[in-house]
Amino acid sequence: MTQHRFARIGLLLAAIGLGAVPALVQTAHAQDKQAAASAPQETVRKDMVKLLDGKVLGPLLEAKKYEEVNALLDQADAMPNKTPYEQYIINRMRLASALGMGNKPKLIEMLEYVLASGRLEKTEQSKFTQALAGYYQEQKNYPKTIENLQKYGELSGDPKVARQIMAIRFESGDYKGVQADLLKKLNDSVKANQPMTREELHMLADASHRLKDKATYLTALEGLVRWHPRDRYWSDMLYRTRGKENYSTRFSADIIRLQKVATTKMEEQDYVELAEVDQLEGQFIEGKAVLDAGIANGAVTQNAKIKKLKSELDKQAADDMKNIASTESSARKAKNGTGMVNLGYAFVTMGQYDKGIQLIQDGIAKGGLKNADDAKLRLGYSYAMAGKKDEAIKILETVQGADGRADLARYWILWVNRPYPATVGDDEKQG
Repeated sequence: MTQHRFARIGLLLAAIGLGAVPALVQTAHAQDKQAAASAPQETVRKDMVKLLDGKVLGPLLEAKKYEEVNALLDQADAMPNKTPYEQYIINRMRLASALGMGNKPKLIEMLEYVLASGRLEKTEQSKFTQALAGYYQEQKNYPKTIENLQKYGELSGDPKVARQIMAIRFESGDYKGVQADLLKKLNDSVKANQPMTREELHMLADASHRLKDKATYLTALEGLVRWHPRDRYWSDMLYRTRGKENYSTRFSADIIRLQKVATTKMEEQDYVELAEVDQLEGQFIEGKAVLDAGIANGAVTQNAKIKKLKSELDKQAADDMKNIASTESSARKAKNGTGMVNLGYAFVTMGQYDKGIQLIQDGIAKGGLKNADDAKLRLGYSYAMAGKKDEAIKILETVQGADGRADLARYWILWVNRPYPATVGDDEKQG
């Protein structure tokens, strides 16, 4: 998962600048020269200004002569009866020195001091607080990281802070807490139809994986498929559905059919498995089309086994096409609707959606089916394949079953509601 690292060196260099702090002393010295009796100004005493002269310290900082810088700061710090303002100036300069040296403990100490001084403007306070959160994260002090991120969020109004805090909680090992919060957000987001980011959903999946919570991991995958469809999300979700304890193997072909329409390209084994199952179930026309597609896109290698399968399917599909009219007549005369449902789906695979859907409906109406809800599932995704979204959803929402059937119906609804077609995707470009 992506680790959040907040701006530190670059941020502080931009916010402070190696020459910016000495400029504060020059300003203070100018105030000392021009101080009016009626309005006393915060200044740095003259003998201290000599030690903190920006014309001296600036070049030393730029030349990375930090030991010489620290020696001058130590002399200034050793002076008695320093005012709060003088101490602030010294510590601002120690901050610049610690930054250049990469002295993280000293940098954290000085950031804490400068922030507590109450002398920073809101913009500086926001940047320094964000940087402090980043340094605490490097030290794996997660409570202080979160505390400062929360302060930064209040100061800046940055909408990304909540997600950054969630990432820190994940990094700290609070997997249960992160999972619970993200799962609630996912449920709320589904109800409101407000997409979650891929980053959040990846985090939910990762937390669930670490907790060995397969059900919530699958729920996170559904979120990714819903709003950020990628081939690997679809394939992973369908693969894990097949691995559920209550899954029925009779849906093997149905799962691969969804994978075929939902992804840009399947693995060789998927094309071959669907072609073989179609051959066993008598769906020769689809079997031939699936195998041909896998060969055409390079996924399926034509070895001896594949050539034999292709030869068989070519002949069987040709026979089906030749005899399809008489097959329909026989199916309508049968005692139950099984033949009509199967033949109807064959017409769907040929692109004759209206004819195929009508046959499936007639078969369901005739009855006598071994699994009537299986036929409803097939009717629902036939509507989906035909591009009839409303009809598909209406049927699929009625499909029940804890054996994988209801899962498949829900996944087909995800597909018809997809925000855009699935892509191979680039997981480094998360949104």
